[in-house]
Formats: sequence, structure tokens, C-alpha cells
Amino acid sequence: MAAHTVVDFGHRLLNRLHRGILAVTGGRLGWRIGPMPVVELHTVGRTSGARRSVMLTAPVHDGDTYVLVASKGGDDRHPAWYLNLIAHPDVELTTGGTTVPMRARTASAAERAELWPRITRAYRGYAGYQRKTDRLIPVVICEPRP
Repeated sequence: MAAHTVVDFGHRLLNRLHRGILAVTGGRLGWRIGPMPVVELHTVGRTSGARRSVMLTAPVHDGDTYVLVASKGGDDRHPAWYLNLIAHPDVELTTGGTTVPMRARTASAAERAELWPRITRAYRGYAGYQRKTDRLIPVVICEPRP
């Protein structure tokens, strides 16, 4: 239980630091990490109903579609943001200061199989996260709402 608390605290701290970099630089820094765009995912809390947000990388970005990875660093639990979007798939993504309404869904097995090599090419750490956990790390596809 204590290990989970440390992992959760670490993720919250990294998100706060990332937001701080965006704020201090007026958004000039922080919207990319290496080749990956950074997005701020806005969800609705599955139990609270409150608006939640988290900073994430999008290792695959095709046009208006963003792909997110619910890795939680290889933790054995799904991240809260993933559980929130399962309950409420209408989300918003902010990138580069622009917020867009999106619909999020878990990739099918075939979609995941096609996307996973692209994801791990963008960031090899995802492959390590998958080896670290017994759960199949979900891949999330975010597409503009109709």
C-alpha cells in the first residue's frame, strides 16, 4: 500500500511540475517531450463528477487523432484518468493552448497491435512499462467529437 502512495504522489508531483513549466514559460516550453506532443487531458471524475485534468504524452498523433497510453509507469493499477474516461468518454484535450472536445475509447486488440510498435518507437519506455506489469496496458484513441 505504501508503494502505491509513493507512485501516486510521484505522478501528481510530475504533473504539477509540468504545469509549472508551461505557466512560467507562457506555454513556450512543455508542449513537446522529444518527438511526442504533450496534451492536457480533461475528464469527468467517475465518482465525484468533478472536472479532472492530467498532463500526458501522445506518442502517436495522426491529424486530429491522438493516442494515449494508460501505462502509469508500469504500475499494476490503471491510472485514474483512464478509469474516468471509461465512465465518461467525452473528454477534452488541450495542446499548444487550444482545447478540443474529443471522444476517447480503448483501442481494440487489432488497433493496439498496429499502434504498439509506433508507440514504442516514439518512446521505448512504454515497452519496459508493459514488461513490468501483468496487466495489458490500454491504448486510448481520442478522436474529435462529431
